[in-house]
Amino acid sequence: MATSSMIISFALLALCLMINTNTSSAQLSPDFYSKSCPKVFKVVSSVIQSAVSKEKRMGASLLRLHFHDCFVNGCDGSILLDDTPSFTGEKTAGPNNNSVRGFNVIDDVKSKVEKVCPGVVSCADILTISALESVLALGGPSWKVKLGRRDSKSASLAAANSGVIPPPESTLSNLINRFQAVGLSTKDMVALSGAHTIGQARCTIFRARVHNDTNIDASFAKSRQSNCPLPVGSGDNNLAPLDVKTPNNFDNTYYKNLINQQGLLRSDQQLHNGGSTDSLVEQYSKNPGSFHVDFAAAMINMGDIRPLTGSNGEIRKNCRKVNS
Repeated sequence: MATSSMIISFALLALCLMINTNTSSAQLSPDFYSKSCPKVFKVVSSVIQSAVSKEKRMGASLLRLHFHDCFVNGCDGSILLDDTPSFTGEKTAGPNNNSVRGFNVIDDVKSKVEKVCPGVVSCADILTISALESVLALGGPSWKVKLGRRDSKSASLAAANSGVIPPPESTLSNLINRFQAVGLSTKDMVALSGAHTIGQARCTIFRARVHNDTNIDASFAKSRQSNCPLPVGSGDNNLAPLDVKTPNNFDNTYYKNLINQQGLLRSDQQLHNGGSTDSLVEQYSKNPGSFHVDFAAAMINMGDIRPLTGSNGEIRKNCRKVNS
């Protein structure tokens, strides 16, 4: 029979193992700045609301910045760093070059937060809160943002180019694998893909799909072809909404579009193409509440990807460069 001391020892061992498996994300908390910077949400919200009211697309861009940051070495603000003599940052990586945007808005947020509570809030957390406020500004759901991330002191062009960010021509298996690699489930992947209910894509990203693919609505393809002609170099930077029906509203129309074979990107249409995720797409298309709940949960899970906490990293004074 096990003694009481043995039982206690096993319980402590199990507890230690649980803590060690997810120590960093366990240190994140929605109340992290409740005393050190209680006005942080109000300040970030004010800047984001203003930016999105001037340009609806900015909401999608800021949400995407958070996504592209978290998938490369975790949610550490590394995507915000400019190149230096000692490292080439992530901004010119394939998935980001001439694509990610909104850096000036994050600079503005950081500047205003620094005036209220200098040296307290990390750029990584500012990205996280800005993603929430962007979704809210476009009519989407809220969620409890976990905070306490610190900023990386470096960035990696190679890591950003390594394929960790799923490309727009991804197959379903590639999407599932890329998300699983950072600890996100297939449900998380399908829910997070719903962020494509807002935002726009350049012609170079969807040209091959609208001209060559067969799993696409003919009239939809034709309408997109008119703004994205076939010769490479012709209209490359022309934009089209990822959700043609309600491009500036955070709703579940994206999933309805997929059922009608009106996904703008190949990777979008893969979610409803006779595969394992069809049923989830159909569920979200019929039940916006279900989508909102799962999207909120997936955003929290994504924010947990390998954050720097405790004494790791730093709190940058300027999001574009490490502290001197």
